[in-house]
Amino acid sequence: MKDVSELFWQASPAELKQGYRYDGAAGVYICLICGETFADGVVYRHGDLLYEARKYVAVHIAASHQSVFAFLVGLDRKLTGLTDHQKALLELFYDGRSDAEVAKELGAGSVSTVRNHRFALREKQKQAKVFLAIMELLAERAPKKSGFIDLPRGTRNVDERFAITAEENEKILAACLPQGPDGPLALFPAKEKKRLAILRHIVKYFDPTATYSEKEVNAILKRFYDDYVLLRRYLVDYGFMDRTADGGKYWIKL
Repeated sequence: MKDVSELFWQASPAELKQGYRYDGAAGVYICLICGETFADGVVYRHGDLLYEARKYVAVHIAASHQSVFAFLVGLDRKLTGLTDHQKALLELFYDGRSDAEVAKELGAGSVSTVRNHRFALREKQKQAKVFLAIMELLAERAPKKSGFIDLPRGTRNVDERFAITAEENEKILAACLPQGPDGPLALFPAKEKKRLAILRHIVKYFDPTATYSEKEVNAILKRFYDDYVLLRRYLVDYGFMDRTADGGKYWIKL
């Protein structure tokens, strides 16, 4: 199965479609497929042509990974939910083949059979949209459990798996912050339950009534972890913080 980075799962649907995301703090475009970065303001050469970073990352994806579509379709069934037959159909549809050509290529029977496959895939798309909306509503509605530490309103993926007692919270902080609550982190935990405990602790170092620039956020996070960009992204992704569309201003979500 192809490896998929944590950055891949943090990306929005729009970023997944384009295959890269822009990190404003670091000033780089990041390929979501391989993690290679391209610095904003730098000119890159491909053959006889020169490209600015934003355009070059798309060139890189085409040259190194064929296409975003090819990468996504090639992911394991556990990640896509697609059978091998459905993947083959999608690849031919993506190439612009007619229903008759697809039927001949796959030996799929009649043209009407291929049309039925197209219909089934469109139905799968509709179901995915509905399921996503259901899970987001569920996350917002999940009941709080008495005796457990609460997460901020709007925090994603809040359910029983991530409920945590005060005692558990103290153990996690002691293990990850051996030099004390002010940092630095000895490690940033991979398990989501522990990760949320760390983020919940770190967000306390921000004034809930203040608005911060990206540099000010970074300055606070640096005391905890060298990869402050990762911490900042998680604080936003998990709903502890919010920001303007351009990433210029940050604030605590109450």
